Amino acid sequence: MTFSLIARCPRSEQFAVAVTSSSPAVAARCAFARAGVGAATTQNVTDPRLGPQLLDALAAGMSAEQALANVADVAACPEYRQLTVLDSQGRTAVYSGAKTLGIHGTAQVENAASAGNLLASTNVPQAVIAAFAVTNPDDELGARVIAAMQAGLNAGGEAGPLKSAGLIVVDQQAWPLADLRVDWHDEPLAELARLWSIWQPQMYDYVTRALNPQAAPSYGVPGDV
Repeated sequence: MTFSLIARCPRSEQFAVAVTSSSPAVAARCAFARAGVGAATTQNVTDPRLGPQLLDALAAGMSAEQALANVADVAACPEYRQLTVLDSQGRTAVYSGAKTLGIHGTAQVENAASAGNLLASTNVPQAVIAAFAVTNPDDELGARVIAAMQAGLNAGGEAGPLKSAGLIVVDQQAWPLADLRVDWHDEPLAELARLWSIWQPQMYDYVTRALNPQAAPSYGVPGDV
């Protein structure tokens, strides 16, 4: 029902998670990231508790592999879960339980990992990773992961039609730099890219407004002078 990408930018030290699914509201249940700590997905027959648990394990000093083993060992019904995790050193770990649905697969390299289930082809996660690897490292991480996810769709995507998608990017603050959701749409990845094109040019302005309003640019709303 889902394929995803977790990624880290060594230059900015940002983390990003992108995810898409035939199910509604996929990002609300499956995508997790924490500034300075890492990123994770929990998917297939999703247990949303596992994402925060993976990040807590990373924050406690575990590597991606250690965090995954720690959480999978105590998770309820681990055979139904598909997990990915990425730590602050760029190390990745992936897990697909024995009851992962349909055609499924994973792919991982330093600073990125992809996983999917009920796919049109086992090649989808590798296509996502390959596309991410050739994106411009100077581009915003959010743009890079959206482009990589589109490559996964072009490689076949899910066996069924996609309906929802989401993107989380974390930077230096406790809140996300970007947190975009498409919860029910006929072309959710295209819509996610459209939302990114609106948000990206102003996203750092919102950080400045939070941290130092006196230095912030105009708010761009009616009545703002």
